[in-house]
Amino acid sequence: MKRTSLLNRHLSELTASLGHMDEIIVADAGLPVPKGVGVIDLAVSDGVPGIRDLLKALRSELVIESAAWAEEASVDLSAVMQEEVDLWSRQTARDITTSRLSHAEFKRRSEHVRAIIRTGEFTPYANILLQSGVPF
Repeated sequence: MKRTSLLNRHLSELTASLGHMDEIIVADAGLPVPKGVGVIDLAVSDGVPGIRDLLKALRSELVIESAAWAEEASVDLSAVMQEEVDLWSRQTARDITTSRLSHAEFKRRSEHVRAIIRTGEFTPYANILLQSGVPF
């Protein structure tokens, strides 16, 4: 059994396969998945799992160098996203670049990601694009 908090075999396989600058999205329950993009569907019910739950688990194995979310996200949701990225940054002692995109641009970018991880999050625009970094 693994020691890290990320127990899902599909998520572990995804994180192990990412190279520098590969991108993934952690998505709310409503983000459309473009044809041809892999999806790991973890949604169980409203809020289960939540986006914060998933980001916490991913932090145990994934190195990121940038993150982006929608400009349309509420002030409260944007604060949550920034807080999550700050936790990642402190954990790895690295600066992580953040940016905001229009939701339309976010969906266009989703066409080129390695995978979308679907949560049970019902908060509008609760989607975050993560760009893989390197641990050295």
